[in-house]
Amino acid sequence: MRLLIETRESAIGVDEGVIVPPVGRFDVTLRVRDGLLHPGLINAHDHLHRNHYGRLGHPPYQDAYEWGRDIHHRFAESIARGRALPRREALMRGAWKNLRAGVTTVVHHDAWEDVFDDGFPIRVVRIATAHSLRLAPTLPTAPDGAPFAIHLAEGVSSAATDEVRELDARGLVTRHLLAVHVVGVDARGIHRLRAAGAAVVWCPSSNRFLFGRTVPPELLAPGIDVLLGSDSLLTADGSLLRELHVARDLGLVTHARLCDAVGVTAASRLGVEPPSLAVGARADVIVLRRPLLEATEDDVALVVAGGALRVVDPPLVPALGALAERGWIETVDGVPRWLCDQPSRAASEWERRDRPSVSSRIAR
Repeated sequence: MRLLIETRESAIGVDEGVIVPPVGRFDVTLRVRDGLLHPGLINAHDHLHRNHYGRLGHPPYQDAYEWGRDIHHRFAESIARGRALPRREALMRGAWKNLRAGVTTVVHHDAWEDVFDDGFPIRVVRIATAHSLRLAPTLPTAPDGAPFAIHLAEGVSSAATDEVRELDARGLVTRHLLAVHVVGVDARGIHRLRAAGAAVVWCPSSNRFLFGRTVPPELLAPGIDVLLGSDSLLTADGSLLRELHVARDLGLVTHARLCDAVGVTAASRLGVEPPSLAVGARADVIVLRRPLLEATEDDVALVVAGGALRVVDPPLVPALGALAERGWIETVDGVPRWLCDQPSRAASEWERRDRPSVSSRIAR
C-alpha cells in the first residue's frame, strides 16, 4: 500500500515499509492539517504482558523485592486473573498501549516471545535482559559488546544501593549496560556508572509510585545517556507520553535530552537505526496535534509502524476507503482510535482476516 501523509507544514510518502518522496500515485491519502509529523517513539522499558492488571501495591516500599512479595500476598487473586488472559492477548494489550501513544519500537524486558516474530504490530528490540540480581536465573559472565539491560538499585534500601557494586564486581558495569530504574544508587555508584559510560533507563512515574522518589539528579546530569521507559501499568502512571510529562515536570533533564531519550539516544543505545523522516528511512511515523512534550494519546492522529497503518483518529478513517474495514474502533480512557494489526503487503493490498467491522467493536 502506498500511503501519503500530509500536514500543513509538510508531506511524506510511505511504500513497502520505507519513507518515499510525496509524489506520484498513492492508494490512501491522510490529511491532518493541524498535525505535526514526527518519527515514531522508542520506549526503552516495558513488560508488554503486564499492562492489563492495573496498579498493584500499597507503597512506599524499600525495594522492588519487597513490592513483589507484598503483591503476591495481598493481590494473589488479581494476579491469578491477570495470568489467565491468553499470552498473545496480554502481549497485544501492551502493544496497543504503546502504539496508541506513538511508540513504534519497544523493549520487552522479559524473555523473547515467538509472537514477536509472527506479524506483531510493533517492533520489539531483541536485546539481552535480566530481571535483577536477585531474581535472574543467570547473568552474562562478561560483556559481549551488545546492549544488556537489568533492573538495578530499584529501591531505597541498602541492599538496593549495593547492587551497583555487586554488578560491577561481576564485570557488567560497562558502556553496554542499560541500568533500569537506579533509584537507590549512592555517590560511589553514580561515579562508577558515569565513568563506565553506562546508560540509565529512567521510569519516573513507576519509581515515584513504589518509593516516593526517583533517580538522583546527579546521575542524570549531562554526560550520561538517558533513555525513557514507561514500565508496565502494574506500577506506572500510563503510556510513554505520560512518562514524558512526568519527566518534564521534574525538570531533571532538558527538553532536548528528553526528546532524545525517546529518539536518537535510545536508538543508538539499543542498536537500531536513528528515527528519521528522511526518504529511505524505515517508515515509523506519527502525527501529533501538539508538540511532543505536551501531547497526550488524544493528540495522536495516526501511527505508522514499519510501513503499516496501526492507529488512526476516527475522523480520518473515511479516507482509508476499503481499508477501513480491515481494522476496528477501540475506545480506551475516553479516546477512540481505529486500530489494525494486519501486516501490509508490497502489492498494495492488505491481507484479509476475520475481524469485526469498524463500527461493531467498541471497548471501554
